[in-house]
Amino acid sequence: MSYSPPSSAKPFTLSVSDQDLSEWRQLLQLSKLGPDTYEGRQQDRRFGLSDKWLSETKDYWLNAYDWRAQEKHINSFPNYKMQIEDIDLHFVALFSEKKDAIPIVFMHGWPGSFLEFLPMLGLIKEQCSAKDLPYHIVVPSLPGYTLSSGPPLDKNYSMKDSARIMNKLMVNLGFDKYIAEGGDVGSWEARILCEEYDACVGMHVTMYSTNDQPDEGTLSPLEKAAWERAMKWRATGTAYAQEHSTRPSTIGHVLSSNPLALLAWIGEKFLEWTDEDPPLDWILTNISLYWFTSSLPRSLYPYREIMAPGGYPFEHAKKPTGFSFFPYELLPGIKEVIEKSANLVYYKQHKRGGHFAALERPKELWGDVEEFVREAWKV
Repeated sequence: MSYSPPSSAKPFTLSVSDQDLSEWRQLLQLSKLGPDTYEGRQQDRRFGLSDKWLSETKDYWLNAYDWRAQEKHINSFPNYKMQIEDIDLHFVALFSEKKDAIPIVFMHGWPGSFLEFLPMLGLIKEQCSAKDLPYHIVVPSLPGYTLSSGPPLDKNYSMKDSARIMNKLMVNLGFDKYIAEGGDVGSWEARILCEEYDACVGMHVTMYSTNDQPDEGTLSPLEKAAWERAMKWRATGTAYAQEHSTRPSTIGHVLSSNPLALLAWIGEKFLEWTDEDPPLDWILTNISLYWFTSSLPRSLYPYREIMAPGGYPFEHAKKPTGFSFFPYELLPGIKEVIEKSANLVYYKQHKRGGHFAALERPKELWGDVEEFVREAWKV
């Protein structure tokens, strides 16, 4: 008998109201650009966004960008909502009709969203129909992010809480075992799922946080360049994370008041953390989604743990682990380092790509995940 999702998975259609669109447009139109400064004139972004980029992007967002077209594209994929504990959880899914299909949950981070994985899902839809798809592909919006509701207001929500919701989603969908995949915050969630839940039988990640350091004398030129970029980022690029972890309420209020402020805060990350600037329409769709769902303040809770002294207290990862190395990743995983704290059964290096691997290199990432799953699922 072929698979069909349970009745608790309610089909969902994204539809931002005309009033929300009108208010966004009015706010953006009235938002003042900052004054001309020496720092803002630097086109190399050494001091952050240039005046030119922000001014031109504001104009494009107002006068050329088409939210309704992007909304239509999002709705071309099967979207669902499921109530799990206090969370109204959103997810996109490609379900297979094959009885032996392998379930995989793909998890995003900040300032990303489920949108990162849509290019990859588009490729999968081209390759396979539901009849011959060997996998169930589940892409949630993490609790608090965009189309999923926010954490409860009466407790200090944690990544373990979020992982519990992810596991319940997969179990509620009828899967007694599954693979976890993630980047950024999603990589932390994947590791927690592997540690905490028997149903999660392995993980593939594109970012790996560890206190271990590589022997720089053994690094290849590609690895050395990636490591040097990462060290520079740690020294000069993490002020935003300190703000998120120590003053989330303040920055949450600032960025919820003005779409131009949100554009600057998030837009910078998509330009800085990639080796090629992503398509502007994609950047704006992701930021628009954060704006229309008022989710920026709700999405910052992981930073209190991520930025804690000594980092998150992970155990040795005993379950099969796969890693894809993209050289512009913020925390590039060096094979010899990951092997110290994980059962690494798959490792692949790529010469291009950065922090948003699913968006930047969807074909390569999907190929890696397929190879890893073939290795890990049989264990």
